[in-house]
Amino acid sequence: MSLPFDFGSLFLHFLVLSPMSIGGAITTVPEMHRYLVVQNGWLSETEFTTSIALAQAAPGPNILFVAVLGWNVAGLAGAATAMAGIMLPSSLLTLSATRWARANREHIAVRAFAVGMMPLTLGLIIATGWLLALPFLRADDHRWGTLALIAVTVVLTLKTRLGLVWMVLGGGVLGTLGFV
Repeated sequence: MSLPFDFGSLFLHFLVLSPMSIGGAITTVPEMHRYLVVQNGWLSETEFTTSIALAQAAPGPNILFVAVLGWNVAGLAGAATAMAGIMLPSSLLTLSATRWARANREHIAVRAFAVGMMPLTLGLIIATGWLLALPFLRADDHRWGTLALIAVTVVLTLKTRLGLVWMVLGGGVLGTLGFV
C-alpha cells in the first residue's frame, strides 16, 4: 500500500540520512530502500534497484542515484527535494570538518578517526552491495552468474590494480549479453 507523497517528509528523511552517509550516499541505500519501498510504497523493488543501476551506469558523480530515486518518486521536484536533503548537511559538515582537520592534521585524534572510519565505511558498502545483488541472487536464472560476478570482482579488487570503473563496465557488458 502506497502512502500519500509528502515533499517535507522526503526532504527531512534525506536530511537525516546525509550525516550518516559516511563513505558516500550509496552507503545509506538500505535505509533509503526501507523508507521509499517498504515503509511508504512510493517505489517498487524493481523501480528502486533500476533507479540505482541507471544512475551508477551514467557518467557523473555517484550521488546522482539520489536524484533518480527522487525523480521516480515525484518528478523534477522530487529529484530536487531528495538532492537538497542529502547534500545540505553533508556539504556544510564537510566544509567545516575539512577546514578543522587541515589545521589539525597531525593531531592523533584526527589520524585515529580516519583509520577508525575505514571498517564502518566498508561494512556499509558491503550492505549496499548485498541489497542490490539480492534480487538477482533470488532469481534462479541469474543466481550463479551473480555469484560468479561477485567472486570475480572480489578477486580482481584484492589481487590487481584494475580500476573499479573497468569492473563496473565489465559487469554491464556481461549483463547486457545475458550472462548475469
